[in-house]
Amino acid sequence: MEVSAQLITDLRNKFFKKLEADGAPDPDGFHPADIARIRDTDNWLKRFLQHNELNVQEALNMLWDSCDWRKKFGCNDITENNVRRDYLEEGIFFPHNKDKDGKTLLIFKSKLHFKGTKDFGELQRCIVYWFERLERQDKGTQISVFFDMADTGLSNLDMEFTKYLIGLFKTYYPNFLNYIIIYEMPWVLNTAFKIIKSWLPAKAIQKIKFVNKSTLKEYVDADNALSAWGGNDDYSFTFVPEERATTTSNNGKLENKKVHFVDGSPMTEQGPSGIGDHENEESLLSIDSEVITFKKDKNEYSGTITFKNISLDKCISYKIKTTSPDKFRVRPSMGVLQPAQIAQVTVMLQPGYALHGLPRNDKFLVMCLPMKDLNASIPDLWKTSGKSAQQHRLRCAGLGSENGDTSKSNFFANNSGSSGDRSLDRLFSKVSQLEDCQNKLHGDLVFSKRLQLISIALTVLMAIAIIYILRSDIRNAAEQVCYHR
Repeated sequence: MEVSAQLITDLRNKFFKKLEADGAPDPDGFHPADIARIRDTDNWLKRFLQHNELNVQEALNMLWDSCDWRKKFGCNDITENNVRRDYLEEGIFFPHNKDKDGKTLLIFKSKLHFKGTKDFGELQRCIVYWFERLERQDKGTQISVFFDMADTGLSNLDMEFTKYLIGLFKTYYPNFLNYIIIYEMPWVLNTAFKIIKSWLPAKAIQKIKFVNKSTLKEYVDADNALSAWGGNDDYSFTFVPEERATTTSNNGKLENKKVHFVDGSPMTEQGPSGIGDHENEESLLSIDSEVITFKKDKNEYSGTITFKNISLDKCISYKIKTTSPDKFRVRPSMGVLQPAQIAQVTVMLQPGYALHGLPRNDKFLVMCLPMKDLNASIPDLWKTSGKSAQQHRLRCAGLGSENGDTSKSNFFANNSGSSGDRSLDRLFSKVSQLEDCQNKLHGDLVFSKRLQLISIALTVLMAIAIIYILRSDIRNAAEQVCYHR
């Protein structure tokens, strides 16, 4: 479908006009990377127009909703370091080879997935990780989803996950789908497929292709088909981290790395010497430490940021941002300090991250603004004056233990070569897998005990019922004997 340059310009102008008039749903605006993509490139806008049959208003609505969702979900900040790496390494879904149209195949090995055995939120993040990675890799070119359903059954059917996947294509990733190729679907899943089909728009239904070993060649060449499908490719999945471009100096040290904090423009980090610096001449805030040290308390990892309003006559407002908003919970992330007041903010590591990734690459930004009007709305203050705020950059030191011993985590942080990182990630993945197995076994054991108690209770009830029936029969027989006499 051809899209004229005028339609793309109209969509871009309408978007920024709406943004200026209404503002973004999030008080901190859309992600700057998405704003830059709308402002500077045409391809993304073209896809929204194609997806909506060249209807500019519908394309605008979809673009707006997508930007809002991407900001809230943190799409631009997702990497293999902040998702469940062990989920990626299992190979339940992964990209490999291309179909006959030259589109990358995103393969789902359905027999490896069992509903309810994994954290659903983490599964969502993993699939979005692959979508974003393929967007970068293929520059927005369409992909084909390949469901390998050989040897699957009802236990592998996950309607919720399938509906989520369909929703991504329908709502947030425009014109991204080439084919849905379903390989050897068992007949027992026919009823479920009818439900799934009802979730799809009419034009997506036309893209569904049912294949087996003999008909697969119509959509995938033999050289691009896995040997399990009757093809010539004996590929065995191994997860390979994405290589992202960075700017380095001649000695290999990072010079100018773009750091995207959760709700601000990308800021240039000038290496370790810049950590803790601020831009304005008059300092308003002092930070106790430029390093956030995480400690373990029971099953949670947390750190603290302690800072002080060093002004004796000014109230200030502070705000804290992070490069990984999905990984950390900051409480409170915004507030007001009276003159000379000290505040302590807690940073919690979200569940699911403690075992498979030290936060050595994550950064925090503490900002502050003087308050002239004490009755002013804090969100409005940051919306109008946030760009002039003083900034203090903090880093994470690694995870410590209950007694504050961080030597072990610092060892990992200081020896962060690529081979060491891979070995460490594999170790954490195995530990996570062992924990999942342990939780599953524990659940099975609890269920078994409950079943045993139920069986005992039923046996006792049955014994009581049998005794009652026998006593009734004996009494009736005795009464009949007496009657005949």
